[in-house]
Amino acid sequence: MFHKEGYKILLTATFILGVGIILIDKFIQDIWTNKIISFVLLLCYIAILQFFRNPKRKTVINDKQIIAPVDGKVVVIEEVFEKEYFKDKRLQISIFMSPLNVHVTRYPVSGKVIYSKYHPGKYLVAWHPKSSEENERTTVVVNTTNFGEIMYRQIAGAMARRIVNYAKVDLKVTQGEDAGFIKFGSRVDLFLPLNTKVKVLLNEKVKGGEQIIAFQ
Repeated sequence: MFHKEGYKILLTATFILGVGIILIDKFIQDIWTNKIISFVLLLCYIAILQFFRNPKRKTVINDKQIIAPVDGKVVVIEEVFEKEYFKDKRLQISIFMSPLNVHVTRYPVSGKVIYSKYHPGKYLVAWHPKSSEENERTTVVVNTTNFGEIMYRQIAGAMARRIVNYAKVDLKVTQGEDAGFIKFGSRVDLFLPLNTKVKVLLNEKVKGGEQIIAFQ
């Protein structure tokens, strides 16, 4: 199953693969050169296919738990001063996604969207400390029943050139549902109340839409 944000790219890639194979067979006579180029072209196509995959996840909805919004590796767990919305100290958990990870963003909590803003910016590598504030990004705040206001931020990386965000102000969202997509390498930051209990470790790999990363 593939994400809808990849349909046009996948169609284009399929067309290029088909035309490429035809041209390779027609103009490259050496059998080994022909096979090598065809193999590389096929590998590129498979890489694009796996990037836009959208596997189904079984989310167990629980208002007292926060789930991972994306697949990836936990690269930050620390107390920070959040400047954009809260303007106070929050617990930040950041998850880095390599190009090999599923790049679907899922809502980490259920509630009502009260803030959603896009910020143009740079394309620093996603694990750079300043990427959270200087890269292209979207910031979303969801008002929840048990945690109060929870923020997550989609951040473009060095390869990413488009962030898709479905969260709109006043929209009621459900934990685990599709919240957007970041194309080709990225990171997601969560900003939680300081008294939130963290259930993941630094450098731990997490599974979006299913794995619990924090609770009350």
